[in-house]
Amino acid sequence: MKKIGILFGMENTFPNAFIERVNSKGENGIMAEAVTIDKVIQADPSEYAVIIDRISQDVPFYRAYLKNAALSGTAVINNPFWWSADEKFFNNALAEKIGVPVPKTVLLPSKQRPDNTSETSFRNLAFPMAWEEIFQYVGFPAYMKPHDGGGWKSVYRVVNPQDMWHKHEETGQLVMMLQEEIVFTDYFRCYCIGQKDVLIMPYEPRNPHHLRYAAEMKATGEEGEKLLATIKDYTLKLNIALGYDFNTVEFAVRDGIPIAIDFCNPAPDADIYSVGRDNFEWVVEAAANMAIERAKSQVPGKTNLTWGTFVSDALKAAAPDPAPVLSAKEVKVKTVTPKKASKSAEVKPVEIEEPAPKVPTKKAAATKAPAANSKLKKS
Repeated sequence: MKKIGILFGMENTFPNAFIERVNSKGENGIMAEAVTIDKVIQADPSEYAVIIDRISQDVPFYRAYLKNAALSGTAVINNPFWWSADEKFFNNALAEKIGVPVPKTVLLPSKQRPDNTSETSFRNLAFPMAWEEIFQYVGFPAYMKPHDGGGWKSVYRVVNPQDMWHKHEETGQLVMMLQEEIVFTDYFRCYCIGQKDVLIMPYEPRNPHHLRYAAEMKATGEEGEKLLATIKDYTLKLNIALGYDFNTVEFAVRDGIPIAIDFCNPAPDADIYSVGRDNFEWVVEAAANMAIERAKSQVPGKTNLTWGTFVSDALKAAAPDPAPVLSAKEVKVKTVTPKKASKSAEVKPVEIEEPAPKVPTKKAAATKAPAANSKLKKS
């Protein structure tokens, strides 16, 4: 029996519906249930062929458990190793490399220094930074947001440099990024499941949370069809490059061009009361089918994680050409037998002559570390 587990926190509607949907399909030798953890022993396999992760971003204990389970063959969705390293600024850079439009974005140092650091820790950071160039590149108005955050937390709209300095005071040790504002005519949120199934949903991020999916697409006719096809293509490109099996991507449409705004949501909202009944039904069905497919292909004791092409292609390029395989007859082994020492042999200590210590001259000048300042400050 292969088990599919779902690991979750406060959400109720999606996990229960997912379990019921998988079990209702009657797949021979496959069942779904809520994950139960009673002990976590290093290198011990879990009892699950597949685990759908909905909560480890908030619970480090769960993240460590999932990595341990993956090591012994559990197909964890999404890959906990990549998710631990992923962040929004890198995603934007990767999107540019694969040809998906994104807002102009720059990285900002944190307002407060990280714990256990000093000004000396930032001696490589120019002071002041090239603020004029940064502002000319991004433009105003702009959005300032955490470089690895989510859920619209600590997001600020800033209208000029002074406004940015003022709001940056509130960000503490968060590393922020400053991002071009996209004035959009259409906005979409897209589920991507299994790197092949895409659901494109009109979305209005300016509405209250429970009304954000109560939106309609404005582009129509041939223009609308072309737009949707491009959005699907971009959604698949991003998720294949990042290696996510369960994710959402958000696009703001400006002048007919979909611009990827947010595409690091590996535990996206799937509650029936926010996404709506029809969207909820699609997500439950697609997730159940994907999990069953992964359970069937899962090989116990092997790595069953999904890696994005950014990682997998890099590994292929770095891999050396395989060495020729020799048969047992072709392998020659030379055995060396150590000679026995004679009884009369003496082991003499080796004498090492130490150099005399150098006496510093009066002309020697002391070197002084360059001054550094980690505070974000205007020039």
